[in-house]
Amino acid sequence: MTTKLRPDAGKLFNPKGNAQNMSFVRSRKQQRIVLLEATPQPVELDLAATALVVVDMQNDFLHPEGWFAARGVDSAPVTAVVPAVERLTSAIRQAGIPVIWLNWGIRADRANLPATFVAKGCSARAPTYAEPSPSGRGRILVRDDWGAATIDELTVDPSDILVHKHRLSGLWDNEFDSILRQREITTLLFAGVNTDRCVFSTLQDAGFLGYDCVLVEDACATVSPDFVRDAVLYLVRLLHGVVATSDAIFSVIGKPDPAPLPQTKALERSAP
Repeated sequence: MTTKLRPDAGKLFNPKGNAQNMSFVRSRKQQRIVLLEATPQPVELDLAATALVVVDMQNDFLHPEGWFAARGVDSAPVTAVVPAVERLTSAIRQAGIPVIWLNWGIRADRANLPATFVAKGCSARAPTYAEPSPSGRGRILVRDDWGAATIDELTVDPSDILVHKHRLSGLWDNEFDSILRQREITTLLFAGVNTDRCVFSTLQDAGFLGYDCVLVEDACATVSPDFVRDAVLYLVRLLHGVVATSDAIFSVIGKPDPAPLPQTKALERSAP
């Protein structure tokens, strides 16, 4: 028996009487396969399915009047990585690879924050999540407030993607995984702070969800002791992916064009 399709089969019904095709066909990206020098071994990756994830490069962690500074944390180890992150994001962007900024950005009412988080954020010298910032600029790590914004010293391009998180892992209880899957991203390069906290937590969850992970060693930093950082690098090499350098990435995508003269002030600037 031969099945005959109606003339309007496959057409989307339109109440105005106009027929319109609906397509489930998605364009396929042309693969851009490169061999990246990494440890414990070189790895092949497809640049067309790769994104750079930059974690927590925001005022409350890096600015001298941010939350970390108010708690007495020496931010020098993490501010030192800013030039490397700027150079890496510039090169990645010029290579046509997505740059994704993954920032803390919590609810002002803390309705979805566990009590343990809030308690851990307290100290004798500073308030905790969502409380007024000692700098007088909004609330600590609240979405759209000053503390949750990326520092001025880094270039955020209109083509970049911003994702807010409210856990150490940026892949928990938010839209990040859906954004990556819609763009058919399978490999993630990680940069940012802190190596042993939000960077590592997100990298681990990414691996658990099936993404391939590269930790860009010189574009990550932490305020924790060196032995903690070394342990994270060891675990990434052993279990969760590979570790590479910015120079290794530049060797397969090209170095960034020379940057224009800086238009921003140094991190040690005073608040306006």
